[in-house]
Parts: sequence; C-alpha cells; structure tokens
Amino acid sequence: MRAVRRAPAAGKRRTARTPRTPRIPGPLPALLGCLPGLLAVLALALCAVGVERAAAPRPGLPAAAARPPEAHRAARPPIVPRSAWLDRTTGRTQPPPRYDDKVIAVFLHHTDSPNGYRCADAPRIIRDLYAGQTGARSWDDIGYNFLVDRCGTLYEGRAGGVERPVTGAHTQGFNHRTAGIAALGTFTAGVPVPRAMSEAIAALTAWKLGLAGIDPRGHVRLVSSSGLSRHRAGTAATLPALAAHKDGFMTNCPGAALTARLPAIRERAARLQGRTRGPARTPPGVTP
Repeated sequence: MRAVRRAPAAGKRRTARTPRTPRIPGPLPALLGCLPGLLAVLALALCAVGVERAAAPRPGLPAAAARPPEAHRAARPPIVPRSAWLDRTTGRTQPPPRYDDKVIAVFLHHTDSPNGYRCADAPRIIRDLYAGQTGARSWDDIGYNFLVDRCGTLYEGRAGGVERPVTGAHTQGFNHRTAGIAALGTFTAGVPVPRAMSEAIAALTAWKLGLAGIDPRGHVRLVSSSGLSRHRAGTAATLPALAAHKDGFMTNCPGAALTARLPAIRERAARLQGRTRGPARTPPGVTP
C-alpha cells in the first residue's frame, strides 16, 4: 500500500530544517560574544610590542641612527695662552673680538722668519709678529688664531678664546668660519719640517675641526668675502678642510716643504678624530 502523507496542521508552514544551537546556561554566552573583540585587542597589543622590539637596537649591534658629531671629537692639545708672549707694558687697548658660528676649515701658514731659532725664543718671535701686524699694518690684533714652533709647542694667537670660533685675519677672503695656524719659520723646498711641528698641527686641526664634526681629509664650501682672493667676492669655493694659505690667496705660503706635508697631516688628524674610513665628500651646494 502507498503511504499516505499527512497534511500540515492548519496555520503552520513547513520550513527548511536548521540546526539547533545548544543553549548554554550562565554568563558564558556573553563572554563568547565578546571573544572577537578581545582577540582584536590582543592582536593590537602584540603588534605594538613587535614594532617596539623592531625599533629597538639588538644587543651587540650598532644603532641605525647617524653618529653625533661628538663621535669624532679629538682631545684638545695643550695651548700656551697669550699672556705668555704678549707684552702688557705696551699699553695698547685691545678691541673686542669678532666671532663666527663655527670653524669648518683650517688654513696653514708659515711666518717667513728664520728657522734656526731656539724654542725658548718663540714667545719673543710671536711678540715681534704682533708688533709688526698691529703697528706697520695697523691691524687690530695678530692675524693668526694659533702659532706653533719647531718643538711642537702651540700658542694662542688672536684674542677671543681658543675654544670659540674667533674671526681671524690670516687668509684674505676666507677669514670667516676658518682658523689660521702659523708655523714659525720658512719652509721652502728642501727645508725639513720638524716632526713635532707636524704632530702639533695635526692635533690642533683634529680638535678644532672635530668641534664641528668636520673630517680633516674632506672638503668644505666657503664663500669669498674679497675679490683679492683666488675667488671673486660672493662666490662659493670648495676648498680642503685643512688648506694651505695659497689655496685661498695668491701666495706661496706655507712654502713647498710644508705644503708637501699636508696630506700626511690630514691623515694624522683624521686618525686622532677616530676616523678609519675615507673622507666624507661634501655634496654640491651643501655647506657644513
């Protein structure tokens, strides 16, 4: 016999059967409902921790940030103060010094004086240079920021403080943002340059340029302030960070012998700053 299907009861429709969700007593349903939100918060927290760990330097690895200028600051060498050579009995009134924002280059000079002096006579020689520049030339002070004798003794020259960027009068057109070091003597071709003098120049250059983070082996951009220099006034010139006087002005100073020593002095100054890599090049149009 064929089975007889019963008709659905009146008022009820037949719908597709869906699986039943078991009823769970107590607060557990509310907790389960919040689970997706809790998982999202947990994921954000883990993500933040991961970024923090990625940003922090790993133990034993150098930090990714560029090293500050202090990383290449050399020790200040001993410098004899002005009071050791300046004769206060002259009664000359010293005008206030002038300053730049920093020193980014050093010019090396010689004084064109005899070489066979005793190092004990260096204060007298400097005093004579001062008298000539402030007397016959009517300068306000000795032009050089520093002087060095054949024994390697460094002397404070122009007034204003050895650690400050004092504006000198040593290289016409390029006295701003520079320091001048004068070697006592005449160093033409064939004249030996005392090792102690070279070492002292390197130490002073390393310290002075290190205050501005400048590599003594590199180049800097300076703006000429005088048309009597090798560059027209107002023009920018790219010059060595440790330059010879003749690099900025028409002269033979500091002499062929001392000029020939410049590459070795630059390398020595860089080592005193703790530098081991090649010189950093100054990008075109950028002034340190």
